[in-house]
Amino acid sequence: MAVKILMVCLGNICRSPLAEGLLASKLPKDKFIVDSAGTGNYHIDKQPDSRSIATAKKNGLDITNQRGRQFSTRDFEEFDYIFAMDNSNYDDIISLAKNEQQKEKVDLILNHLFPGDNVDVPDPYYGLQNGFDMVYEMLDETCDILAKKLIEKHS
Repeated sequence: MAVKILMVCLGNICRSPLAEGLLASKLPKDKFIVDSAGTGNYHIDKQPDSRSIATAKKNGLDITNQRGRQFSTRDFEEFDYIFAMDNSNYDDIISLAKNEQQKEKVDLILNHLFPGDNVDVPDPYYGLQNGFDMVYEMLDETCDILAKKLIEKHS
C-alpha cells in the first residue's frame, strides 16, 4: 500500500501545490502518493495561482492538473503524513485532530530543513514573482531531505 502525504497551506493555490509537485517529483510514484489541501475554503476546485504554475514550469514541473480543496478531518484517516506550510496552518490542523495519533501525523514542513525551529514557509500570495521563486527554492531543498527520509523509512 502506498504511503500518503498531504501538504497544507491556507488557500491551497501557492505553497502547498508547489510542495505537492516537488515532493511527488522526488518520490517513486508506485510507493508514494502526494496531495495538497488548504485550511481555508477560498479556492476550492481552482487551479494553483498562475505565479506558482509559472515557477513550477520554469523548474520543469507541471502542477496545472492540481485543484484546490479544503482540509478535512477525513484527511487524518487518509494520510500517513501531513505537512503544514506555517504555524497558523499547523495550529488549524491540530485543532481538528481527535487524538494524539492524529496529531503525531502533523509537522511543519520546514522542520526538515531547520529541525525544531518551527520556521514558516512565507506566503507569497500578496507579493511579487520573486517571492514564489524563494518559496520554491526553500521547498525544493526541504523536499530533497524529506524524500530521502521517506524513501529510507518506507523501502
